[in-house]
Amino acid sequence: MHVSVIATVYNERNSIERLLDSLAAQTRRPEEVVICDGGSTDGTAAIIRAYAARYPDRLPNLRVLEAPGANISRGRNLAIAAAQGPLIAATDAGVRLEPTWLEKLVEPWRHDPATHAVAGFFAPDAEGVFQIAMAATVLPLREDIDPARFLPSSRSVAFTKAAWEQAGGYPEWLDYCEDLLFDFAINAQAPDRPTGFVWAPEALVHFRPRTSLRSFWTQYYRYARGDGKADLWRKRHAIRYATYFVALPLLLGHAWFGLFARWLGWLGLLAGVFLYCRRPWQRLRVLGATLAPGQWLAAAALVPVIRVTGDLAKMAGYPVGLAWRRRRHANLPDWRDELEKVREMTAKKHQIE
Repeated sequence: MHVSVIATVYNERNSIERLLDSLAAQTRRPEEVVICDGGSTDGTAAIIRAYAARYPDRLPNLRVLEAPGANISRGRNLAIAAAQGPLIAATDAGVRLEPTWLEKLVEPWRHDPATHAVAGFFAPDAEGVFQIAMAATVLPLREDIDPARFLPSSRSVAFTKAAWEQAGGYPEWLDYCEDLLFDFAINAQAPDRPTGFVWAPEALVHFRPRTSLRSFWTQYYRYARGDGKADLWRKRHAIRYATYFVALPLLLGHAWFGLFARWLGWLGLLAGVFLYCRRPWQRLRVLGATLAPGQWLAAAALVPVIRVTGDLAKMAGYPVGLAWRRRRHANLPDWRDELEKVREMTAKKHQIE
């Protein structure tokens, strides 16, 4: 079974060797590794080539493609198109792979060669109070996942090249949240099942959370801008705006200026904060088990700060994405129509078979 690992990189000078070392240490090594560089200015592509020359036995078929200006979707599509294997395993720069990652990720094909795609998982690779608080706030634990509804990140996912082709590849018109639309297109190829992905939680990558509120703001702003561009999660964003611009002012107004029982306003605010942070605090009990009591309390205090920062970033980014979509509406494919085409193609394929 020929497996090609692909990834995209951009200015990953400080992390790329970490990824390559973890690929070389796999218990089941890939037949080839194809990395697309989107025009790095820090010498990332040269580092990859030097690694291939220095350690020819570690990753004997390591290649780097250079595509200046390519976004993540374009980079992935170029790498997949250049890959020679029928099975594609995708990951990202900036992660560390468990030694058994690829072995577990492709294992479902040994049991069922008709498998379309496999969803791996990721765990926080956090250090220090801030990163642990960040991980607890924004990254799910394994027990949070419902496999039937899970939409995997392309930092740990595998699929057949045929499934990628039928999905239409990653949407190159979208710069963020592109893997969600790709997941939808994979699921559309399994109309009789809730998901087109086989769940493989042991196919684990370690993902390092953001190290500052500023970088976190930028990350979530871009995510939400991508949501707006793709017209995703309307209800979620509407609830967020309603919470901050309707419910919160009403509770604050009653707590400060209410004519009776102002304590109800304060009670509502406290209850809201508790519900808002309850699950992150529960995760912190697991992720922060090694922290000293004072550090744990500091991490717990950071949770609402991180959540509010993320929400404000999303509320700022989403309308920017919507405005972009309105300006380009005539030239954009409607991904819902595209999914319907995938479903029709799948149905015709099944009829022929």
